Amino acid sequence: MTLSLEHVTKHYGTFELDCSLTLKKGQVTGLIGANGAGKSTTFKLILGLIRPDGGNIRVFGKDGGTLTPEEKEDIGVVLSDSGFSGYLKGKDLPPIMKGFYRNFDRDRYLSLCEKFNLPQEKSIKEFSTGMKAKLKVIAALSHGAKLLILDEPTAGLDVIARDELLDLLRDYMEKENGSILISSHISGDLEGLCDDLYLIDNGKIVLHEDTDVLLDDYAVLKVTAEQLKRLDGSYFMKKKKESFGYCCLTNRRQFYKENYPDLVMEKGTIDEVITLMVRGEAV
Repeated sequence: MTLSLEHVTKHYGTFELDCSLTLKKGQVTGLIGANGAGKSTTFKLILGLIRPDGGNIRVFGKDGGTLTPEEKEDIGVVLSDSGFSGYLKGKDLPPIMKGFYRNFDRDRYLSLCEKFNLPQEKSIKEFSTGMKAKLKVIAALSHGAKLLILDEPTAGLDVIARDELLDLLRDYMEKENGSILISSHISGDLEGLCDDLYLIDNGKIVLHEDTDVLLDDYAVLKVTAEQLKRLDGSYFMKKKKESFGYCCLTNRRQFYKENYPDLVMEKGTIDEVITLMVRGEAV
């Protein structure tokens, strides 16, 4: 197991995080949820940037607090609220990175920068949002990391820049056989990248599902109040009142397709699952 959290807790005033998740070697796991749900706090706890109030964090099979400096070098990190100084130039990063990471690969860094048109002579403050995002990911990929922790790496990017960045991550998974824990507000990024997903709401994990299962077996039923009374709701997870009646989330799409063929039914998407699990009411 590359990473595991067992009831890791953190309190901030009225906010309380209680998070459990696992990340296996060779897998990409997504952590999804609304702003303020606890994603960034979870990432900072994993990285030891803040201390947990309780629970256990294990990284590479060891207690997270006992990792050696050399073992910490096996983690590549991109945080949404941090980056490189704007006064540095692209060419300034290799000696800095080499000072922190023994296995920093200067040739790989320069090759990726060239591939994605990141100039070495320009100050980072002159980079576009997309260029800065790609630079952070390239740096994280250039020191042989076995685990990538990526907090909103595609935030603010256009479609082309996001696709290029995701290609970087896919290439890493194919060649390095590492592991990735990633958060993103853009569901399409996760649908095409992640093996499984954890949904966090108000500090609690409220859903864990394989991505393929979510996309294949989940569905949103759109029904009137009268139809809702007649339906077998045994496999409803949440429902939400709408102007036409109700949206009902189920993880048994085939059951309703076979037994209620006339229902209006849409395949579940990550966005719809988030919306209904967070804003819907229990059935």
